[in-house]
Order: sequence, then C-alpha cells, then structure tokens
Amino acid sequence: MTPTALQTTPAYYRNVTGVRALRWAMAATQRLWPTLAVRAAYRLFGTPLPLRRPARNAPWGAHWRVERWPFEDAEITLYRHRAAQGPTALLLHGWGGQAGQMQRLADALADGGLAPVLVDMPAHGRSRGRVSNLPQFSRALEYVAERLRAEGASLAAVVAHSLAANAAAHAASRGLPADRLVLLAPPASPHEFTRLFAQVFGLTERTRAAMQQRIEAREGILMRQFEPAAVGPRVAVPTLVVHDRGDRVNRLADGEAFRDAIAGARLLVTEGLGHRGMLQAPEVLQAVAAFAQAAPAPGKQDEQALTSPHFS
Repeated sequence: MTPTALQTTPAYYRNVTGVRALRWAMAATQRLWPTLAVRAAYRLFGTPLPLRRPARNAPWGAHWRVERWPFEDAEITLYRHRAAQGPTALLLHGWGGQAGQMQRLADALADGGLAPVLVDMPAHGRSRGRVSNLPQFSRALEYVAERLRAEGASLAAVVAHSLAANAAAHAASRGLPADRLVLLAPPASPHEFTRLFAQVFGLTERTRAAMQQRIEAREGILMRQFEPAAVGPRVAVPTLVVHDRGDRVNRLADGEAFRDAIAGARLLVTEGLGHRGMLQAPEVLQAVAAFAQAAPAPGKQDEQALTSPHFS
C-alpha cells in the first residue's frame, strides 16, 4: 500500500535525536512567547536534519577534484571527475543529504560519456552554512549551472534527488540551460510539508502559517510557485521522473504529479528501493544513464532510453 503524506513525514525525522524534546520546547514556547516560537520554527525548518556528522567529511578518491565557491552567506562545494570527458551532468542531493550519495550515479554517467559534477548544497556536506531552504537550493542550482556555462561547459543533464528535484524542476521552468532533467523521488508540495512539519513538532496552525509567511517574505517567493502545477507547464526539456512505490519520505503520488504536469515526462516506478536506495540500484543507474546521455531525434525523444514496462 502506498504510504500517506502523514505517514511519510514522521519517517523522515525518525532517526533525528531529540525530536520529542524539540516538540516539548516548541509547545512551551508557543504558550509563553509566540513570536519567539515563530522564529524558532523558522530556524528549525531550515536546519538540515540529521545534523552533519564527521564521516560526511571523509576524503574523496584522487579522481575527484574538490572546489569551494562562496554563495550568498554560505558556500557551495563541487566535486569534478578528473578523467571524465564530454558534456556535463550536474548531480544534486536532497535535503539532509550530501554529494557522496550521488557517486554511483556519477560513475554510471561517466561510463556513459558524460562529465559528472556533484554538489554539496549550502549547509550540507562540506559546504559552509547552518540553514538553507528550497528557494536557496533553486538559486544555487541556477548559479552553478551559469558558472559552468561561463567556463564553456555544455550541460547535458541535471539529475536531482528529493528536495533538489523540486528545485531543479523550478529552475528548469525558469529556463535552466540543461538538455535533460531527471527528478528522483521529488516532493510535490512545500506547503504541505510545512503542515506535516507542524504536526511532527506540535506547532499550532497560527505558528505554522506565520513561519511560512516568514520564509516567503525573506525569500521573495511563494511556496505554491514550486508545485508541479506551477512549474510543470513551463518545463520544456525531456524529463524522467523516478519514484519508488514504497517511498516513506515522498509519496509516489508526488512523482506522478510531476509526470502529469510536465509535457512528455516519463515516470519509472521502482519497487522496494525506498527513498535513497534508488541512488544505488543498478536498474535506476542504468535507466538514468541511458536517458541522460541520449540525444533524441525530433519526434523520438525517449523511445530508446525508456523501454521498460515499468515506465508510464
């Protein structure tokens, strides 16, 4: 059975220590100091959880070149494959993740003739920063893409997981210069996630609404502008969506919403891989690599890359 949104959101926070204590603290703060509660909720919502561990800073192999780019009040860390030649494939991790999770996909793309570039988003992995959010993810993606283009790179594909997939769809709707788009386990509704976040941490609707307004005012964009109905009609590049039927972080219905909103998009439904297992699964690596490296002729955009009966 496909999990409901109310079941999936607590699953994301299941391994985060101190959730009960934070819930108690938020409840007390809302009663005693509502304004402070809104600021605290804003900060908590923007903090990638679980917090970064030292293991995430483990050294990469010698075939990766590490670069750090200042970005806004934080940083973006890039990992470039030294030996790979060809058009660039940009790989982006999700919320609370880090670039190393995308290495197997990067290797598959390199084997297929692309030059992978992996990114630690602000406040993730090795990148400096303490808080981030979806609008910043989208801006960071656009910034990286334009800097790579300025260096002369041709962006063959953007492959993005979870929250970064939401950001990538938004960037693509704004003219992101990528030939192809791969959305892995994307979430469909940032607004809905604030509601479920509020339930996990015991926020009242008044606090939740004020938190959302604070985010939107500071970022200069409404959350509904990231939803499939808003971005999908403006995405003009071939798009592959991959979603697991049993994903306990983002529901399969989220992936279906992007498939339905983006003209010509295809959906690969997997079984038993979960939210992050797809990043290691051979069948997903093969499908993404085939799709990303394909150069379709007019009228035959995905016939060779997408032939599995699991596509819809």
